[in-house]
Amino acid sequence: MQADLKNTLIAADHMTQYDIYARDLLSRKSILAHILTATVDEFKGIPPKAVEGYIEDTYVGVVPAEPGLTNTRRNIANGDRVKGFNTVQSEKQEGMVVFDIVFYVRMRDGLSQFIINVEAQKDEPSAYDILNRAIFYVSRLVSSQKERDFTGKNFNDLKRVYSIWVCMNMEECSWDYVHLTDDSILGNHEWKGKLDLLNIMLLGIPNKLPRRGKKYELHRLLSALFSNHLTSYKRIDILENEYCIATDSEFREEMKIMCNLSEGIYERGLAEGEARGEARGEARGKAEGGLEKAMEVAFNLRAMGFDEEQIARTINFGVDIVKGWFANESLSDLPAV
Repeated sequence: MQADLKNTLIAADHMTQYDIYARDLLSRKSILAHILTATVDEFKGIPPKAVEGYIEDTYVGVVPAEPGLTNTRRNIANGDRVKGFNTVQSEKQEGMVVFDIVFYVRMRDGLSQFIINVEAQKDEPSAYDILNRAIFYVSRLVSSQKERDFTGKNFNDLKRVYSIWVCMNMEECSWDYVHLTDDSILGNHEWKGKLDLLNIMLLGIPNKLPRRGKKYELHRLLSALFSNHLTSYKRIDILENEYCIATDSEFREEMKIMCNLSEGIYERGLAEGEARGEARGEARGKAEGGLEKAMEVAFNLRAMGFDEEQIARTINFGVDIVKGWFANESLSDLPAV
């Protein structure tokens, strides 16, 4: 555990920080450009570096998805319409649903725009069906365009919307494209309108790094960002050498923090400790990286406030062994939260 991450690790709730850093990494234009070239037909075949220039202001975790709150309000002084997304400060977000990432991307003609929403999920939610939530989000981004992107009944000015959901910790690579279709039931009348207004992409990203190849190109990139099986150095190596993504010092620091704050490490430690009838040797073999990974889990749990007995039960190691790790202090210069 890096000593220079001490203040970050103990500053606030770890799971909240994980969400924040996941969103921040995804919101970088270099990452978004790769997502766009894979998901939006108009950008396929264009170098991601060139696509970065079409991405406009990116809003991260500040635009409400709540009805009536997505747009800025009218200028009360003179009644003029104020164009743009409404943003809220983090301290005012309690209980409020907000988009993880939302932004406009301009097409190569310089005139038309799409609206893109990217959502990061640590896994597929069990409390609700993720597709239902995605439909709500994409619908909000369509309906909220009234008085922001068009006025009155000018519905032909509606912009195409993409809602892209990145679900981590999945068992396999998966990718579903949900969109409108027109099934003619009777007659041959051609109804006018845009079937491509609503677009939902559901991306399942496994922890295990997918093999290289065109088929898994986007999944390998996203897995490199969020997989718990990789060190920050391996992640950076993949980004720089396989995807030509330049990583500045800030980016590298965020990658290191993600490696330590990773909620997946914490949850995997719990899962291993709860496995019934698992012998200590089996637990060590199951843990990625063996003893070293078990120690990493232990120190993450201690930083979260777990005591030595709880940690020992969680990772299925003896209390004396865990105490010995902490007494050694080679990795334990972080105070308990």
